[in-house]
Amino acid sequence: MKATGTVFKYGSNVDTDVIIPARYLNLSEASQLAKYCMIDLDPTFVQRVKPGDILVAGPNFGCGSSREHAPMAIKAAGISCVIAPTFARIFYRNAINMGLPILESAEAAAAIAEGDTVEIDFDTGRIADATTGKTYQAQPFPPFLQRIMESGGLVGYVKAKRAAGKKG
Repeated sequence: MKATGTVFKYGSNVDTDVIIPARYLNLSEASQLAKYCMIDLDPTFVQRVKPGDILVAGPNFGCGSSREHAPMAIKAAGISCVIAPTFARIFYRNAINMGLPILESAEAAAAIAEGDTVEIDFDTGRIADATTGKTYQAQPFPPFLQRIMESGGLVGYVKAKRAAGKKG
């Protein structure tokens, strides 16, 4: 699995209330949530983001309320990966469940700038900043978590496993 995109960069402690404000939690469709992703932090985000773009942030990304709406909104907005030094534990798990790739790399998160073009190889954890020519290393997901990501999340993974089991 690989991703290439333009970077949107934010600071530390970006909480789930900023990622998707509570006033929009009555929406359940990912496409509807995407319209309000990051609206309180960056009102122009949804107009500027393109499919495949990459979000880079400071430590403790996704802190705050335990809501799977946050990674769902980020993914539906078009973000292919979030890179940060650390993630709030519940966001980390929700991101996997929703099929949103996330990578922990303090070095990459500090060095990569807004607007840079970044290429990611999820199999190896290699993060390459095509703008600066620098590369960084993150811990890749183990194969079973990569299969969850490739399936679009935990629900897709379970459905695929059940379908494969019925065929053979």
